[in-house]
Amino acid sequence: MSDSAKEIVLTGIGVSQGIVIGSAYLVQIELPGAPEYVLPPDQTEAEVTRFEQAVFQAKEEISGLKNKSDGLPKMSSSEDISFLLDAHLAMLSDSRLIRGVRHKIVQEGINAEWAVGQEVALIAEQFRQIKDQYIAARCDDVFAVGYRLIRILMNVPYMSLGDVPQGGIVLAREISPAEISLLGPRSLSGIATVHGGVAGHTAVMARSMGIPAVLGLSPTALESQYNGATAIVDGVGGRLVLNPTLTTLRIYEQKLQMLRRDRRELQKLAQLPALTADGVEIVLRANLEMPRELMDIKASGAKGVGLFRTEFMFMNRDELPSEEEQFEAIVEVVRAMKGEPVTIRTLDIGGDKPARALSAYLSKEANPALGMRAIRLSLKETQLLCTQFRAILRAGYFGPIRILLPMVTIASEVRNARSILMECHANLLKEKVPLSSELPPLGTMIEIPAAALSADSLAAVSDFFSLGTNDLIQYTVAIDRGNDQVAELFNPLNPAVLRLMEFSIQAGLRAGIPVSICGEMAADPKFTALLIGLGIREMSLGFDSLPRIKQCIRSLTIGKSNEHARHVMDQYDPDRIIQIVRNFR
Repeated sequence: MSDSAKEIVLTGIGVSQGIVIGSAYLVQIELPGAPEYVLPPDQTEAEVTRFEQAVFQAKEEISGLKNKSDGLPKMSSSEDISFLLDAHLAMLSDSRLIRGVRHKIVQEGINAEWAVGQEVALIAEQFRQIKDQYIAARCDDVFAVGYRLIRILMNVPYMSLGDVPQGGIVLAREISPAEISLLGPRSLSGIATVHGGVAGHTAVMARSMGIPAVLGLSPTALESQYNGATAIVDGVGGRLVLNPTLTTLRIYEQKLQMLRRDRRELQKLAQLPALTADGVEIVLRANLEMPRELMDIKASGAKGVGLFRTEFMFMNRDELPSEEEQFEAIVEVVRAMKGEPVTIRTLDIGGDKPARALSAYLSKEANPALGMRAIRLSLKETQLLCTQFRAILRAGYFGPIRILLPMVTIASEVRNARSILMECHANLLKEKVPLSSELPPLGTMIEIPAAALSADSLAAVSDFFSLGTNDLIQYTVAIDRGNDQVAELFNPLNPAVLRLMEFSIQAGLRAGIPVSICGEMAADPKFTALLIGLGIREMSLGFDSLPRIKQCIRSLTIGKSNEHARHVMDQYDPDRIIQIVRNFR
């Protein structure tokens, strides 16, 4: 930190607990508006030369990235990256794009940046009109190459997420779940972004990976002067401190020591049972984003995996994962759990979780969060579901599994999925594939108000329920859970949400099926007594939050939790409910 640098404190939303001190790195800096001007006739040749130099530099950058990817372990992801970079290099050779830009500079007398933008837009529009979905999907590649050229021409620095040094703190406008999924374990020490909400998938993944994060910050965080500066991400207090003074550093170093001491104490609970003070067991399982978290999950003392999100297998690639690839990823988790159950959620792509590999199955939608996604996509394109079911069934030979269907609204969706599951199981038996003789339990996620309100009919066709409170809140109160502009309205204690949860839990209990919760409410200690009082006996949460929830459970009794839940459910004023929950001891 420079002695003359001024300390800046920005307040946002603390979405992942913890404090980290380190060097800040600006990534995904948005490109400023490209200049547009007409050239004097005697300057077109020099402009073509400037463009050719930018093309050369772009080739050098991509070749450097390709050399890095060639050094990665030989697996599908590294091969996909290498293939993509080869395609980008080809576009920078004597391609339609390069020829078109040269022509526009010479014939129309416009500057290189403007010419690149016009040519990219023209090619992209022509690609979109082609009926072949794979060709149409190449629009993204054209835009990527064009963006790189304009950035070089404008001399705008850029750092990708993958370029951030080990242990760096990322400052970004936003980070997508797909980008986080590319990171290795412990790659980043902290995240601070301008956009994002407490229940968005980026926040969920940050918590899952144990990375302190603050979202919803002022764009001041993205000023270039802070690139490389000392920064503090305070995921507890929801602050980003840039250029901290020595006094501030000492204060936060003391806070860090306290957090580490607290974490060591909590870790002593890892192998103790999650029993209430009056001896009732609450089963605590872990949410799993990617298999690389397995070691942390085992160390947390989780009783298996309550939610294994399978989307990571479909992200950052152009081709769908094969049955064998999916089997290998799933069986790794099943084996690692050593007999503890693993609940595998079928594919839920859409909204803020795009996947190029599925572009042939998904058209552009005005509101993808309410469109063709999750179980709807799986039942429309049954081959996708069959491939996934076959991989899951094969993995079930090596340990207990459960299958969870996302975004269910009506009972017929569960019945149709079960019919496909039975067919896949019968076919595998005919093929003499090693397989459990019994079908695994098939469960329903309750994350849409329609599902909650028809929970009785869903319970009749389901083997278990899992409450996905993140989406249930979002769809009930009409709030985008990843939108920082309305983050304060995303309220888990909204009376409508609580009533939908209570109705769903009671429907499951009446039908005699297990009911768990896998949303972020499960990871917040202030909700633990309420959830237990509502009838929840199974919870699935991020491994980093599990010890604290266990500590809370061990201090509660079922009687007090029931009384607390009744008190809350008698209220209709959200502010009064928040007050009761905060004051509960």
